[in-house]
Amino acid sequence: MNGGLLVAGTTSDAGKSVVTAGICRWLVRQGVKVAPFKAQNMSLNSFVTREGAEIGRAQAMQAQACRIEPTALMNPVLLKPGGEQSSQVVLLGKPVGEMSARGYHGGRQQRLLGTVLDCLAELRGQYDAVICEGAGSPAEINLRRTDIVNMGIARGARLPVLVVGDIDRGGVFASFFGTLALLSPEDQELVAGFLVNKFRGDVSLLEPGLDMLKGLTGRPAYGVLPFRHGLGIDEEDGLRVSLRGAVRESAVAPPLGADVLRVAVCAIPLMSNFTDVDALAAEPGVVVRFVDRPEELADADLVVVPGTRGTVRALRWLRERGLADALARRAAEHRPVLGICGGFQILGEHIEDDVESRAGAVPGLGLLPVRVRFAREKTLTRPTGRALGEPAWGYEIHHGVAEVTGGEAFLDGCRVGQTWGTHWHGSLESDGFRRAFLREVAAAAGRRFVPAPDTSFAALREEQLDRLGDLIEQHADTDALWRLIESGAPQGLPFIPPGAPA
Repeated sequence: MNGGLLVAGTTSDAGKSVVTAGICRWLVRQGVKVAPFKAQNMSLNSFVTREGAEIGRAQAMQAQACRIEPTALMNPVLLKPGGEQSSQVVLLGKPVGEMSARGYHGGRQQRLLGTVLDCLAELRGQYDAVICEGAGSPAEINLRRTDIVNMGIARGARLPVLVVGDIDRGGVFASFFGTLALLSPEDQELVAGFLVNKFRGDVSLLEPGLDMLKGLTGRPAYGVLPFRHGLGIDEEDGLRVSLRGAVRESAVAPPLGADVLRVAVCAIPLMSNFTDVDALAAEPGVVVRFVDRPEELADADLVVVPGTRGTVRALRWLRERGLADALARRAAEHRPVLGICGGFQILGEHIEDDVESRAGAVPGLGLLPVRVRFAREKTLTRPTGRALGEPAWGYEIHHGVAEVTGGEAFLDGCRVGQTWGTHWHGSLESDGFRRAFLREVAAAAGRRFVPAPDTSFAALREEQLDRLGDLIEQHADTDALWRLIESGAPQGLPFIPPGAPA
């Protein structure tokens, strides 16, 4: 078997990442050796592979759904926005420069088509099947000429295409039909059918519409996936705590102690890897929320300043909002504050940035004895160590090099009183360390909170991925899906006018 499939969507956030992960988990449970692939990802949530390559977190989680290690081949192009019109281009896991949207779509993107097709071909040579995820919509007619992630990759690799639509938004039939009708005849030949996502209610009431859609397009629906809370794997962007819903709705025990623990996450600009707080939200009795006003820090037991792609810009935003003063007051009162990556840099004394913002010398908040200098080379590592008497691990993605001049050592960063800082993303997924950290936070906050002794973040993730596999197995036409992956799009699919404009 040398199968493949492209999961496209009528819109962004239609559920492509979730459906791709679900198909991957379903296939691996059938004994298929499968891998995920996304030619180009635009995201501030990224991950470091074992070989030190940076890829989108969604592809890392899809690799986990396949029960394999993620590699740079699975996401050869990653765009990390640094403003409204520019992004850092990460190619095969390494940054190669900043580029405006016009410059990228004006020629650079199209020149990368050969690279992404080579990566896909290499994966297909190693695995029985590769499940590819598109981006946005394949019917972005203004971008079709340079497309390398939707129909460009489907045409180049002759992949059948399954179009996912979010019915919870409304207008799903028009979205399906319109998406197809805006594709060229050559592209339409590869669109095999549709998958309805996030349906609420009685499926029998939807079936007449699906029959009419098939009559209009000649293409069937491959399934209707019901709405389920907490199914989002690590998001590309947004403010969703991806495991929070799953944990809250599962049969978890109530808080062990008398109090809950309240965590406020500063919603700074260009926030990256906000998934760091998922592990906190997975703990019974921990309530996580994103905030952007100083008064929202008042009742928080822990404030997290997360990572950001714009450290100097986020620092300016904190000052303008009054959040910087609120953080300083918390530190003076020995109330817990945790800075991660860019947040750690913000808590320091001094920032020298001629790389990311080109702002030069900028004073930090001065809450930690740290001086940061931005280097052109990006640090991409998977460190391990110990903290608070427990083993911990994580991953680092940053240009800022920290010189720690005092305080107590903490995960290659430092702590002063109840202000903590580290460059390590993902460290809170280390169960023993997370529990020890929460005990410290609870004691400092005067809360009678007790972390659960048996919460396993890795097990919760596996449970979530199995739920995605169950969703495909129980609500998709898996026989038809199998034929599609194995044999490609059916021959003779009708053309639906008008097609893409010339």
